Amino acid sequence: MISLITDFVQELRTVGVPVSMVEAIDAMDALSHVDFSSRPQFKETLRATLIKNARHEPAFDTAFEVFFASRVPAPEPGEDPADSRFTGNRLDEQGWMGGSSGLSVESLIESLFEAMANQNFDMLRNAARQAVDRLAGMEPGRPVGGTYYLYRTLRQLDIEALEQRLLEMFMTDVDPDDVLASRLATEDARQAVEQLREALKEEIRRRLVQDRGHEAVAKTLRQPLVEEIDLMHATRTDLVNIEHVIEPLTRKLAARLARRRKLSHRGRLDFRKTVRASLATGGVPVEPKFKTVRPHRPEIMLLCDISGSMATFARFTLQFTYAMATQFSRLRAFVFVDAVDEVTDFFKPGIDFGEAIVRIGSEADVVWLDGHSDYGHAFEQFLAKYGRELTPRTTLIVAGDARNNYRDPRAQYLAEVADAVESVYWLNPEPRAYWDSGDSVMARYAPNCDEVFEVRNLRQLEEFVERVTDQRVSRTRNRSKRSVAGPMNRLVARKNP
Repeated sequence: MISLITDFVQELRTVGVPVSMVEAIDAMDALSHVDFSSRPQFKETLRATLIKNARHEPAFDTAFEVFFASRVPAPEPGEDPADSRFTGNRLDEQGWMGGSSGLSVESLIESLFEAMANQNFDMLRNAARQAVDRLAGMEPGRPVGGTYYLYRTLRQLDIEALEQRLLEMFMTDVDPDDVLASRLATEDARQAVEQLREALKEEIRRRLVQDRGHEAVAKTLRQPLVEEIDLMHATRTDLVNIEHVIEPLTRKLAARLARRRKLSHRGRLDFRKTVRASLATGGVPVEPKFKTVRPHRPEIMLLCDISGSMATFARFTLQFTYAMATQFSRLRAFVFVDAVDEVTDFFKPGIDFGEAIVRIGSEADVVWLDGHSDYGHAFEQFLAKYGRELTPRTTLIVAGDARNNYRDPRAQYLAEVADAVESVYWLNPEPRAYWDSGDSVMARYAPNCDEVFEVRNLRQLEEFVERVTDQRVSRTRNRSKRSVAGPMNRLVARKNP
């Protein structure tokens, strides 16, 4: 058991769930007080000791089902092998769950329908085992994923027709004009079908684990955490999950940064208070006094490439930055393809972010020539149209892959922008290994930036914000130290001529 739990913890770490050695020890200690025969109790004990973030629970559930897959008991000596608990699930000579119950597909469907209609979960699981045994076509040693077997089983069961039959049965005694009752009946049918899907997945997963082992199956089922999904290649489901995560993530990050900035700054030396306090120590300024600092919040200009390859990344960069707007004194957004247009007014308070993105796509004037990325012309136009509004308090963030379609980079225009602002940061959604390959001109722009970042997912985007904030705190602290040195040296010289 210890080795199995150790492998389970290692799988969580491999997926990206942070589990420390101390937490693993705590889990083992907690399990000593748990009845191992109670699978829900065992699972929740591991969840409580190993998982600290709700976003990591899907990864935990998947790993748990692989490493601690439920097992079907073999018949005891003297028991009837035809008992419903074992039908269609007898171990063959190689230990593979094989054999056929002899039931036809129609009989299996009727058994599943009866189990779902009566909400008999034990009967449902047993019927699901028989369905996998009869319809999935699983064979030992075949390198096929569980999704394939699930698809084969559901296709032959005609799951949509089964759901429709359930709905018609649940609607039998429901008044068609009763909207609430009709909705509840629909939800009941949908939930019953989902329970069948989960039962089939569990049975297929259990058989795969028995055939291939925990590590091999875990590797095939492994999925990245939401914060580590590549924004450039996210699926529709991934995008929905990211949108659910990004708002609470930014609220948490904004609160943490505000607290850090409040506690980390120290104002300039308060000369009068220092002299007054030194009277208690014979005129020696043992305890310098400092003025309360009110650090200014930076002005942010966000310049995003929204060409076809960058559309998804630009969307989440805009969403993340606007969610962090409380940390900035002023935030302005600009988008470009081969021309630049300001879209700050598209994000006024109360406007739905999705609608704002749609407006950008239809109203923003970002095409100058042919609608292909031209960073050089975009920087030239940005400097010409908005150069006078750049100040030493401005921080410019450029979001793009620097793929210029083999056009003139015109890096001198970005250099002029960098001279006019406090700092320039570049966020590139491509892996560093891809920079300067093909039509990428990242090396031409990098010298004009304070720093360039690889930002392919939400975790890296969060790290960028934290790092930039730490740098600003450090710069402010250094300015405070320089402001203290002169008066303090003069004071000491006056006291010790």
